[in-house]
Amino acid sequence: MDRQTLSKNLMWVAVILAVSFILFSFIRPQSEKIEEAPLSEVIVMAHNGNIASIEVKKNELHIITTSGDEIKSYKESDDNVRELLTAAGVKIEDGSLKLTVKPDESNIWNQLLLSLIPLLILGGILFYMFRGAKGAGNQVFSLGKSKARMFTGTKSMVSFTDVAGMDESKQELEEVVDFLKQPGKFLALGARIPRGVLLVGLPGTGKTLLAKAVAGEAGVPFFSISGSEFVEMFVGVGASRVRDLFEQAKRNAPAIIFIDEIDAVGRQRGTGLGGGHDEREQTLNQILVEMDGFESSTNVIVIAATNRADVLDPALLRPGRFDRQVTTDLPSINGRKAILEVHIKGKPLQKESDLDVMAKQTYGFSGADLANLLNEAAILSARRDKKEITLSELEEAFERIVAGPERKSFVISLKEKEITAYHEAGHALVAHMIPGTDPVHKVTIIARGAMGGYTMQLPLEDRRLVSRSDLRKKIAILLAGQVAESIQFNDMTTGSSNDIEMATSMVRKMVTEYGMSDKLGPRTFGHKQDMIVLGRDIASQRDYGDRVADEIDKEVAALIDKGHKTAYDILTKNRVKLSRIAEYLVAHEMVEGKELKKLFDEPASDVQIEEQPAS
Repeated sequence: MDRQTLSKNLMWVAVILAVSFILFSFIRPQSEKIEEAPLSEVIVMAHNGNIASIEVKKNELHIITTSGDEIKSYKESDDNVRELLTAAGVKIEDGSLKLTVKPDESNIWNQLLLSLIPLLILGGILFYMFRGAKGAGNQVFSLGKSKARMFTGTKSMVSFTDVAGMDESKQELEEVVDFLKQPGKFLALGARIPRGVLLVGLPGTGKTLLAKAVAGEAGVPFFSISGSEFVEMFVGVGASRVRDLFEQAKRNAPAIIFIDEIDAVGRQRGTGLGGGHDEREQTLNQILVEMDGFESSTNVIVIAATNRADVLDPALLRPGRFDRQVTTDLPSINGRKAILEVHIKGKPLQKESDLDVMAKQTYGFSGADLANLLNEAAILSARRDKKEITLSELEEAFERIVAGPERKSFVISLKEKEITAYHEAGHALVAHMIPGTDPVHKVTIIARGAMGGYTMQLPLEDRRLVSRSDLRKKIAILLAGQVAESIQFNDMTTGSSNDIEMATSMVRKMVTEYGMSDKLGPRTFGHKQDMIVLGRDIASQRDYGDRVADEIDKEVAALIDKGHKTAYDILTKNRVKLSRIAEYLVAHEMVEGKELKKLFDEPASDVQIEEQPAS
């Protein structure tokens, strides 16, 4: 226990004891109450010989009668009891009445203590308050100090070898590292240091990891701070912190300043939110001044990260401030495999487990998602008392992330189980029979999350461009579940609502955004307004008339009907195969691998997607 804590505890103990003493003095039990009598009655009793003794103590008279009773009385401060009794004819000299006058024997120290206790309590409270005010004053004076954490490279830092799947981004940042290590090589050719590097990408794509890797490779002081840490309720604090941060970086140059989530303070000015002189805009103004005020010989680089570059102020993005913008995309199939190999270090993986399968299966996963996937697989392996992570745990972890945990306690009737089986069999069969689609990897009717079952397709390659024919195939596959229910049971259920919603949204985008309509041509319909609430666009402006709106609705309905007809033709011509897959799912709840291939390899006729010539 330190001295400050000990003194604080002792002070509180003293206060508690003092308060207890005062309370005890008020609530202590009183002696038996003595009868009181007026002084005139006492004199009459003494005249009649009924009093044995009188004891005078200041203005209080303690009287004992001849019968042994005690009486209390009071006199004026100027009265003399002896003179009053003598005037009343009471003879004191003969010894019939004993009169005793005692001086005031009250303890002066007790009175002093009782008078000092409130003063001591008040003094202790004032001392504590002033000491707290002194600490608060120190905090007030430190408000303008930067809260950035400084890393000097003494701890284990991240290097470029720990960053996988972002070769182009690393190449851009390697020049920054080279400049920090050998600035003379660039300055000799008249090149100036890039003052700012903006890392832009989706959450989890490795922006912060890249910034740490730059600091680790360069071996220079690294100042890390979040954009939200600049802003306080006091006006001017953020700007003061910016000045202090840049002064620290210049003193330790060459150095790196990393501002994470810069959109918290770097949003566009003049939007009318918060006025033109609020704290956030003052902080942004100071950042702009500091970045543009660097001298050419100052080796300080600002690295910032954001996933909302569209809301940043244009002054931040101009040359001379953030000279470079490095985009961190979602990793490709090779990048995903490299990321998995980085994160599998330190985790025992079974030799037979092939990461290529997981790299193909995890299309659209970010680096953070892949790290979470391996962590979930390790947790599952430990839960099953295994010594190694197998492909089974990897796939189970993938399904938990994508669809949710398996709901083993979810019990459905045999009828609903059969409907779900035909629904998923319809998806799987149409996806297999249409040429050019991704192969079906797994079909299950085991409930996960909000889904009663699902069909998993394993893409052969990553696609950034999606053709119109591919979208039409996806629409037919989405509608195949409802078509299968209708063919087998001559009825429909609510289980297809999400499929229909996705298909309708896809078709409407084809018509209004992608220009894939033969009738309406290569046009976009509807202008999105720059109205963003909670980070999402919530408003769009209609820039077409009612006649065009009717044409859009007709074209959407026509494309939906074509997808529905494609799924219907495939399932009706392969009715036997549909029933076999559904019966297998009812019996085993899941099918994949060789068994699935065996069910698909029954003779069946292929149905081509009808293509219309582009207008």
